[in-house]
Amino acid sequence: MTTPASPRRRWFRRFLFWSVLLCSFVVVAGYVRYTTGLSLTEAGAPPRTDAIVVVTGGAQRIDDAVSLLNADRGRRLLISGVNERTGRDELAKLNPSAREALNCCVDLDYRARNTIGNAIETRRWVRRHDFRSLLVVTSNYHMPRTLLELRHAMPGVRFVPHPVVTDQVDVAGWWRDWHAIRLLVPEYLKYLVAALRSKLETDPETSRLSVIIGGRKPISPKPGELIGPDYDKRSRAPAPPRGA
Repeated sequence: MTTPASPRRRWFRRFLFWSVLLCSFVVVAGYVRYTTGLSLTEAGAPPRTDAIVVVTGGAQRIDDAVSLLNADRGRRLLISGVNERTGRDELAKLNPSAREALNCCVDLDYRARNTIGNAIETRRWVRRHDFRSLLVVTSNYHMPRTLLELRHAMPGVRFVPHPVVTDQVDVAGWWRDWHAIRLLVPEYLKYLVAALRSKLETDPETSRLSVIIGGRKPISPKPGELIGPDYDKRSRAPAPPRGA
């Protein structure tokens, strides 16, 4: 024969049930608001800013960023999170319109490993050039988290979003597109984690939570000048003969 639960235990179970239900509702409502707030169409001509930063993740992002640079929407362009094996020549082949700009006005960041790393390396670049405003180029579904990380790292800088919209992700019909759900749900959860982390920590460069969450530091420990195809070419070049 089982003994009836005490009033305190019944109260605790009810409190736990309604707390879980309320939290679930808040998360789901936030997700719906997050998805409905994403840009469905590419913006027109953005205002001119000091510079442009694009977060890697697709050739279309870089192509759009270079087009904005060529349209004089910024003085310089930072491509953040470039693969260590990708050099300027390969980027020029993938984005023919970028060939001339790559030789004069584009900087490559090989150190960033994730969105937090993008924000850290962008801040260093901004401080080096004393920029006050940035045009931010990334996918529409990635834009909220990117802006969150950038604003957390550089509260005094003005950011103008330029979301890239792709036909491969049906953001408008996310509830009926399994591919979109698989992409947007993890991105939304990452956004929530980033928002919480930004409340608990002030500087992304000293963030311990970013290492715990990502499993490694957000930027490579190697100096930027020691990463990339150009460095590999220099390191493999034969040493000049003595007396030359």
